[in-house]
Amino acid sequence: MAHGKITKKMADVCKNACPVCKTARKKGEGLIHAFVKLEAPVCPFCRSYKKVYGVPSYEKIKK
Repeated sequence: MAHGKITKKMADVCKNACPVCKTARKKGEGLIHAFVKLEAPVCPFCRSYKKVYGVPSYEKIKK
């Protein structure tokens, strides 16, 4: 599925620049992970991440 430039850039911000989401993915549990789970449906960067990578922003990308 093709995604627009803006969607890809927003997903990259979530993946590479957002300290909260990066920590949630790295640890996989805890308070930050729970927070990102709650706010992911609201955050446009987290929604873009899910569209592009197919997993929520608080989970690691499965290769």
